[in-house]
Amino acid sequence: MSILKAEIKDDEVLTAITKKSKAHWGYTEEQLLAWSEQLTITALYIKDNKVYKLLTDGGVVGYYSYYTCDEGTVKLDNLFVLPVFIGSGFGRLLMEDFLHRIKNTGVKKVTLESEPNAEGFYTKFEFVKTGQIETSIKDRYLPVMQLDII
Repeated sequence: MSILKAEIKDDEVLTAITKKSKAHWGYTEEQLLAWSEQLTITALYIKDNKVYKLLTDGGVVGYYSYYTCDEGTVKLDNLFVLPVFIGSGFGRLLMEDFLHRIKNTGVKKVTLESEPNAEGFYTKFEFVKTGQIETSIKDRYLPVMQLDII
C-alpha cells in the first residue's frame, strides 16, 4: 500500500471513486446526476491542485486533494475511498498522510466542507464545525469545518 501524487491520467479513476463513494450515502440517481459536474475530477483539477492517491495491489482505492486558500490556510477539498473500504481505516491513512504532508509548511488552519454523513470522521481528527452551507437538497446542509494547526 502506498500514497502517491496523482497523475493527470488518474482523472477517470478518481472521478469513479468520488461518484461511487457519494452514492454510498443513499442519494438518488437523479441527485447524483445533478451533482455530476461537482463530482468530476478533471485532468486540469489534478494539474492545478495537490492530489494524492492511495494504491493497493488492487489499484487506486481512494484519494485526497487540497489547495492553498491564503497564507496559512489550506482547504481539504476531497477525501474519498471506494465504498467497500469505508470503515476499513483507509480514510484514516489518507487523513494522516495529508496532515503529515502539511506539517511544518506554515499551514495554521485547514478548512473543509464535509459530506453530512462524514462529519463524525472529521471530528475524530479534531476538526470543529464552524458553520454550514445549504445544498440543493431541501433541509440538507454541508458542515463547514476547521482544524487549527498548533
